[in-house]
Amino acid sequence: MDAWEVFIKDHHEGYISWVEYERNQALLAGNNYGRVGDTKSGRGGRALLGGLICCARCGRRLSVAYTGRNTLPVYRCDKLNVPPGQRRHCFSFGGKRIDGIVRAEILRAVAPMAIEAAEEAERMLRDEDQDRRRIAELELQQAQYEASLAERRYAACDPDNRLITAQLEKAWEAALQRVEASRQRLDALREPDAGDACPDLSGLADDLSAAWKAPRTTMRTRQRLVRALITEIIADVDEAAGEIVLVIHWKGGQHSELRVRKLRTGEHGCNTPEQALAVMRSMAGRWSDEHIAASLNEWECRPAKARPGQRTVSGRCAACMAFTAASPPTRTASG
Repeated sequence: MDAWEVFIKDHHEGYISWVEYERNQALLAGNNYGRVGDTKSGRGGRALLGGLICCARCGRRLSVAYTGRNTLPVYRCDKLNVPPGQRRHCFSFGGKRIDGIVRAEILRAVAPMAIEAAEEAERMLRDEDQDRRRIAELELQQAQYEASLAERRYAACDPDNRLITAQLEKAWEAALQRVEASRQRLDALREPDAGDACPDLSGLADDLSAAWKAPRTTMRTRQRLVRALITEIIADVDEAAGEIVLVIHWKGGQHSELRVRKLRTGEHGCNTPEQALAVMRSMAGRWSDEHIAASLNEWECRPAKARPGQRTVSGRCAACMAFTAASPPTRTASG
């Protein structure tokens, strides 16, 4: 619009209103991944939080890069127009673990106990609104009494005493203004309709978990689900502690901080869970491979390098893991 030479608003009837046009333009500008701005829309891909994470150091949106044979997503903050020899990004970290942790945090946020707490907070908020409305009603009654008193004083005054009459008239006008201001505050705190009952959120956690794990649910749908609950995520890396710091800004103004251990250089995620190692250390040498595998399946421990679709531990896999857990490498002194 800055380049327009002539602009006559509402000169012709348009297909959409001017307000809707401005809202569409703002939405398109915010979703432009090539420019800075608000949270970007979900458009698919393997990264769950693409366009949603913001750098805590420079304020830029983290871009997504894909590395490795399996094209795993990596979140990184790229700097533009960096001279040669300087660092081109603030930090970077793998996206697969972060996506899983944020997904678990979302499911935890809508857990039944969290929903009960939200309902209790809603009830307390309604009680506070009722108290504020009661205070506004009392203020209106006091202002109306003072206005009535000022009117009676003005009516009882001698009209020939113009100085006193003018002062009483100003006092009466000020009292009427306070009445109008009190009435406006009360209207702003109007009581909601009785028919607007609180929705039943008891099954929200189960429904969201089932919808998330459904085979037909695409990554773009999951990204939209995340954006329905989270406004943005501020990310940083604590180099001293070796942790990734995530500050989640939820819809409604709440914030929560997550700290995730950052993998060191050369470290990968194909590690057997510590719970499975503890089971194998306690059972190795006394139980057969089939018994160890049955115990691991009972604990729902999946192998570190499982094939796609593999949900249970076989006897051969348990034997390999049990041998590794029970027989750590030893070093002998030479000399």
